[in-house]
Amino acid sequence: MYCRYFVGSGFAFIFTCFSVFSTAASLLRFSHISMLQCVIKATAVSTSKHIGSNQGLDVVYNLIPHYTIKNRQTIKASIIAFAALLSSKDNICSAVTKGYVSGLLLLYDDWHSKDTNHSATDILQALLHCFCKIARSALGRDNLVSHGGIRLLYHTTQTYLLNKCQELLIESSVQLMRSCLPKTRLPLTSDQSAYLFPLPGRQHDDLDMVATSDESNGDDDDDKVEDDYQEAQSKDYDNDLETDLNTLCLRPATDRPKELLLQYSRLCPELSHDFLEELDLNSQESSSSSSSDDETGHCNRLPFDSSRPEKKTPEFLSQTEKGTSDQTKSAPCPLKVKDFYSHTGINTRSGGTKTGETREEANSCLTDDEQKNKNEGNGKCYNSPMTDLIDIHNHDIPYHEPSMYRAAAMKTKSVPGFSTLAFPDFWGQVPPPGNEPMAPRKPNIQRQKVLEDIQRFLNTDIINQVVFDLEDECLWFPLAKPDSLRFFSSFECGNLRKAIRVRRYEYDLILNADANCSQHTQWFYFEVSNMVPDVPYRFNIINCEKSNSQFNYGMQPVLYSVRDALNGKPQWCRSGTEICYFRNHFCPVRGRLRTTFYTLTFTITFKYSEDVCYLAYHYPYTYSALRAHLRLLNRSVDPSKVFFREQVLCPTLAGNACPFVTITACPPSKSYTDIHQLRNRPCIVLSSRVHPGESNASWVMKGTLEFLCSHDPIAQALRETFVFKIIPMLNPDGVINGMNRCDLNRDDLNRQWCKPDPVLCPTIYHTKGFLSYLSSIRRTPLVFCDYHGHSRKKNVFLYGCSIKETLWQSGSTFDTAALKEDPGYRTIAKALDRIAPAFSFNSCNYLVEKSRSATARIVVWKELGVLRSYTMESTYNGFNQGIYKGLQTRTRELEEMGMKFCHSLLSLTVDTRALYGRSLINHMNPGHNVLDHKSHKQGFELDLKGCMANTCAEDGAEGQRTENKTARWCHSFTTVKSPAPSSNNTDVY
Repeated sequence: MYCRYFVGSGFAFIFTCFSVFSTAASLLRFSHISMLQCVIKATAVSTSKHIGSNQGLDVVYNLIPHYTIKNRQTIKASIIAFAALLSSKDNICSAVTKGYVSGLLLLYDDWHSKDTNHSATDILQALLHCFCKIARSALGRDNLVSHGGIRLLYHTTQTYLLNKCQELLIESSVQLMRSCLPKTRLPLTSDQSAYLFPLPGRQHDDLDMVATSDESNGDDDDDKVEDDYQEAQSKDYDNDLETDLNTLCLRPATDRPKELLLQYSRLCPELSHDFLEELDLNSQESSSSSSSDDETGHCNRLPFDSSRPEKKTPEFLSQTEKGTSDQTKSAPCPLKVKDFYSHTGINTRSGGTKTGETREEANSCLTDDEQKNKNEGNGKCYNSPMTDLIDIHNHDIPYHEPSMYRAAAMKTKSVPGFSTLAFPDFWGQVPPPGNEPMAPRKPNIQRQKVLEDIQRFLNTDIINQVVFDLEDECLWFPLAKPDSLRFFSSFECGNLRKAIRVRRYEYDLILNADANCSQHTQWFYFEVSNMVPDVPYRFNIINCEKSNSQFNYGMQPVLYSVRDALNGKPQWCRSGTEICYFRNHFCPVRGRLRTTFYTLTFTITFKYSEDVCYLAYHYPYTYSALRAHLRLLNRSVDPSKVFFREQVLCPTLAGNACPFVTITACPPSKSYTDIHQLRNRPCIVLSSRVHPGESNASWVMKGTLEFLCSHDPIAQALRETFVFKIIPMLNPDGVINGMNRCDLNRDDLNRQWCKPDPVLCPTIYHTKGFLSYLSSIRRTPLVFCDYHGHSRKKNVFLYGCSIKETLWQSGSTFDTAALKEDPGYRTIAKALDRIAPAFSFNSCNYLVEKSRSATARIVVWKELGVLRSYTMESTYNGFNQGIYKGLQTRTRELEEMGMKFCHSLLSLTVDTRALYGRSLINHMNPGHNVLDHKSHKQGFELDLKGCMANTCAEDGAEGQRTENKTARWCHSFTTVKSPAPSSNNTDVY
């Protein structure tokens, strides 16, 4: 009756109901809860503010008594009604002003302490609901904290943990305490990165910083902000999909005149190289000496003849001169590798030296020119403990030489001017021999860690001692703190800005933002030493930015032990227990708008006392490692069979060379037919590491490079069929300086492909220019693939581009039946699904999103007409399907994926019967039976139509002529398995 009367006559109901409330004692005595229920329902039509202004809040509050066993239904209804009135922030302010918050806390404590048989759980839950409503306001949160609300909730929660029946109270209390923890500014002097680089044509400023005062957003609901962010992240693709058919189909004009494209002819050396002269030289050498083609002797082979100078057009020379200005810091000389054991007594010959030089002796793999370059950089030779370590310990890591790595690192230019090499990069690594399962998640581990953080807030015995600061070299080796861990990160790819000791065995770690900006903190790589063995150390990385992470789903950081490496186990291993990733209470120093930080916490128990360890987000892969690797690959190939040419695409902003590699097969003879066939081979363009923190992409590229340079029959067939153009690291400066997302220009390079700036984005500008050049000479790449890493999904998968699938998914009314589209964009994914155990076909999609219209995948597909333009995403975590199910990825699986991607290119060849002979099929299955690892037979034959034709033609007419060949090839791959479950997680690539 009351509810109907209220709906019909509004304010009349309000004044009438309070005449009834004046007799509160009789209300309790006769248990008239219907009026309270009407108040609860009345708030649904936004009248709580009016009820509060007419003393309704006071009347309802006075109905809530201390602990009693009588009238509990009425008491519960009163508390719920009071919580309903707190929906209005005006009522929250009134409750705070009148002292109702402290009164509710006293009531909660009274009911909790006297409810020994847990019969009043519903009333305690109702009181917690009131606190949650109060915590929606900054004023309410402050009042709860000032009156000891967090301390009370923490102590009551400790008693609830002893009773499994109190789970609801525990969860509500923990979430309430998290929301009430006061925002704490990061203990930094500035949110800006510690690395600042002067950009050409720009003055240094804080454009990316949005300063906001506490008052401007102090009343924001933190949980609502987080919910809005999560909702935005999980929004359906439909709202972002391109639905305009003209936009999808229209090919934009090139972004530069054709005259400027001529400079990229130098990047096609296979078209101008004098193979006739080289074949004559090779025949003379082979007749005068007998040489072995044993693959194990790759370091003893003569290098590929690179003495022929490359011709550069005036346009490129001008760009080179612009990019190598004196604004960058040259690499320090000489570089040093730390003597990790001078203070431990392990190496008694160290003589207490803190740093030592690596060996200066000539390496058998170095040419005279390289040795000359090394000597010019070294100045003089040093006999150091590191030299002795290399001589004493057997060092046999494929495609890695410490001296060659150091020679490459000496030419690497960094913003801070690194003078130290990290031991794992210098020494090298091999994958661990055994599988590494995903880490089991301990029940309620996140709750446990949150409670530990709350305890830390309540206690005053926190050490709060800075033990490392990237901006204070005095703290790099704090000998005055012998019982503390020692940290260091001032080396290539390293990222750790500050380390703070908060408890005896617990450390808060703060990551360095990308250079020249104040964001993108996720990648970490640092050294830690002076540990106590068999003691669990807790590490909290407190300024992560992504809202979720695979660390919550079985992923572990990687650890490298120097002592294990010297004992013959140079391995990055997954390590860490009690791992979880959650939102914390930290905020930026200057208060960036709507910024939320997250904590990655994990526990490491070190095995040795006299050790130095390295911890990283994922397996590091440095720019110097790439340069050394390319040099070794050059030596490993037979120049009479493999055309391997490393060139410089362009200099980066910091003056580092961006490598550009060409790989194909040399012509078997001097005949016109063989030379002509080489000149007309279609191009495959591969790129990687545009995002510096995605080191897994570099390991996949490493597998691709090594396979293409190998003696494998499939590699030989691919070299004879294609010309591979590879840019293995698109963002060298970001990788070198330990950045996560951007380049030195503060921009995400994978959002600059539409109109890249030639000065600020040189690698993207010249990569797109090279692709445009290929298109201009009618050699449009058959495949373009950009290797990436994915932080929120498992397995490996492809993103491609399809007009039909985009229109279908977006719900467009356009009749796609009349739209003709070559289905060959699915070919490689189908092939990978059969031969690569790490690959997930169901995670692939071919949608064209508006927000990613400036990425490499979409621009190369749309502007340059490359049908098979892909992003290949590799997981940081592991796999949830196939033979690798439940395992974390190692470098072995990543390199294998690079090899399998090459295998999948066989599906694009003209003569599939010849190329897919049984001998090649056998070579595709070296270790396990994964050739038919999964299959999607239905529709596969259709997918291959039009994609097996002459690679110079992009239409489907040629595909019809190969239909019979395609069918025979498809039947050889026929086996049906149920598909793996799909994932809806998304990431920004």
